[in-house]
Amino acid sequence: MSKVSTNISLDADLKKEGQELFADLGLDMSTAVTLFIKQSLRVQGLPFTVTRENPNSETSKAMNEYYAMKEDPEHYKRYSSFSDAVDEIFTDD
Repeated sequence: MSKVSTNISLDADLKKEGQELFADLGLDMSTAVTLFIKQSLRVQGLPFTVTRENPNSETSKAMNEYYAMKEDPEHYKRYSSFSDAVDEIFTDD
């Protein structure tokens, strides 16, 4: 089977980290990419699940609060600066 040269663009740090990982596994970048493509062809798709990151419940609550504040800002206190908000939080009552 003849080989062809293929160019791909990667972030420099990503490439370096990938090369280090693959070297630890006894592979070079070309072999790793070949393995990825062969496995993709075998499963007729990506060889791993691709999903959006699912936030935990605390993050979901914070996001919901943000959307509520955006939708109805008059029901929430506003501060003229970040330090004013911090001062209120840490002021002893």
